[in-house]
Amino acid sequence: MNPEIVSLIAQPAQCVADLLVLGVFEGGALPAATAEVDVASSGAIRARIAAGDVGCKPKQITRLYELPGIAAKRVLLVGLGDAAQFGAARYIDVVREALKALRGGPARRVASWLAELSVQQRDAAWAVREHVVAAETALYRYDATRRKSDKPDGVTELAIATHDETSVQSGRAIAHGVRRTRELGNLPPNLCTPAHLAEVARQLAQEFPQVEAEVLDRAQMQALGMNALLGVARGSAHAPYLVVLRYRGTRERKPVVLVGKGVTFDTGGISIKPAAGMDEMKYDMCGAAAVFGAIEASARLGLPVDLVGIVPAVENMPDGDASRPGDVVTTMSGLTVEVLNTDAEGRLILCDALTYARRFEPETVIDIATLTGACVVALGKHATGLMTRHDDLAAELLAAGTEVHDRAWRLPLWDDYQSQLESGFADVANIGGKNAGAITAACFLARFTEGLRWAHLDIAGSASDEGRKGGATGRPLPLLMQWLMQKVA
Repeated sequence: MNPEIVSLIAQPAQCVADLLVLGVFEGGALPAATAEVDVASSGAIRARIAAGDVGCKPKQITRLYELPGIAAKRVLLVGLGDAAQFGAARYIDVVREALKALRGGPARRVASWLAELSVQQRDAAWAVREHVVAAETALYRYDATRRKSDKPDGVTELAIATHDETSVQSGRAIAHGVRRTRELGNLPPNLCTPAHLAEVARQLAQEFPQVEAEVLDRAQMQALGMNALLGVARGSAHAPYLVVLRYRGTRERKPVVLVGKGVTFDTGGISIKPAAGMDEMKYDMCGAAAVFGAIEASARLGLPVDLVGIVPAVENMPDGDASRPGDVVTTMSGLTVEVLNTDAEGRLILCDALTYARRFEPETVIDIATLTGACVVALGKHATGLMTRHDDLAAELLAAGTEVHDRAWRLPLWDDYQSQLESGFADVANIGGKNAGAITAACFLARFTEGLRWAHLDIAGSASDEGRKGGATGRPLPLLMQWLMQKVA
């Protein structure tokens, strides 16, 4: 069960809770709430710092029990490091680390005073909102396919000390979007099929009056000429869908269109992947999950923006009817593509979805895709790859990611790379060779976005953690929501 997050107005020493979360700076400096608890406990915290029992370096955790004069049963102190260097990245890190330390522990009702900390170049509202979002990241637990238990496990309620209920509500809305993104990404591929994504879209439209859903089936996509998308789906027993969600926050502006790659499982098709790690290919729909998360968060926030989410939902499997290396398909745009590798399928479904996006006359189009292993090689798991021809859009997205510590890094999208996509049998090939794979994938998409204000986010590294105990991270939902909120600020 994921915890309920609420606001709290109380003095820390008198707060009745299973545990208080407080911070300590290096050099013995105590934030106001920590100092108050120290005074109420007759200097117990300073005494233990002086004795060397409390770690004050960033993210060090110390637990104190049964302090005199304190209503709470326990206190958790988290090291904040040097107060002069306490910026946004460190703030988010220490909040997450402190709350992760509570997972599976005995504390059920927790009260945190970390949102009252002063963060360099950020205001108090930002600190409250990002505390809520960081709490969702730290305390999230995937339960959808686990055996249900009646026993409480970890934190059930997190109270954040603040008078700013508006920022708590904003953080909670974004946290819901992050949770939606993670839950969809973590579902196993036998449950999270293209049909399931279509059903989730319908559920969102039922839950939020401002959201409309439309689901195009195979016949409708054939009529539109989406042969690149349909070619990817040919080997699967699961029917493909084009899912369209529309959030109408205003009808006075051109919409923003988010296009999310929705390959619910990617074997590579005939160009089959190695067996090791193939289970992680359930995360190949994390771009789609981020689109669903953005629609939900925007609806909960009531953002005054028109937002269209487009999700081409397919499964990439090998069988006797699967697309072959060497096939040539005609896209919705009319361009023909030589399919040299059926494992470069994401760009094939995205190119038709991006062409479809033109009918909405968008102000901006952003596609989000776990597109290339090459991006993981280039940037690892920390940064999302960003490619666009629009310097102003790049600056906006990079700034948004930095603001909420969901960072992206810009890679070039020069026409010099286009020659790698030349084909002797079609207008373009779907791969550009072993060099600059993330860039040539974006160059392929760029051929379908001429005249659009468009950016591509490659989240192959940032969307999920590695290994059997890893999971979907919810990225780049925080970046996208910060960017959308900046547009309407």
